[in-house]
Amino acid sequence: EVQLAESGGGLVQAGGSLRLSCAASGFTFDDYVIGWFRQAPGKEREGVSCISARDGSPYYADSVKGRFTISRDKAENTVYLQMNSLKPEDTAVYYCAADQLVIPNLCPIADYEYDYWGQGTQVTVSS
Repeated sequence: EVQLAESGGGLVQAGGSLRLSCAASGFTFDDYVIGWFRQAPGKEREGVSCISARDGSPYYADSVKGRFTISRDKAENTVYLQMNSLKPEDTAVYYCAADQLVIPNLCPIADYEYDYWGQGTQVTVSS
């Protein structure tokens, strides 16, 4: 059974950093892409970053490029999202998601591409 569990959210001041974790079970990263999404109150869910299966190529939305870094630890079966220089507009519930997709250097950023989702973790950035 595929399961995902996010952790690491919290309250931070603008300019600060947080590292989110997505602990995965029931599959390996060689066969699944992992995406990070966020949803702020009253807004649609937004793709933030993803990492492709096998080769681990990252993708970032323009809104976070240069500030966020996605990585994965295959031994721990965990994907991380390091978030630096946080802004109040980064405030949202952050979700990780998985999809069985093995295409070199490719990971989708659209939420409808993903079949499995975690429960989310709240990130609040104060100004």
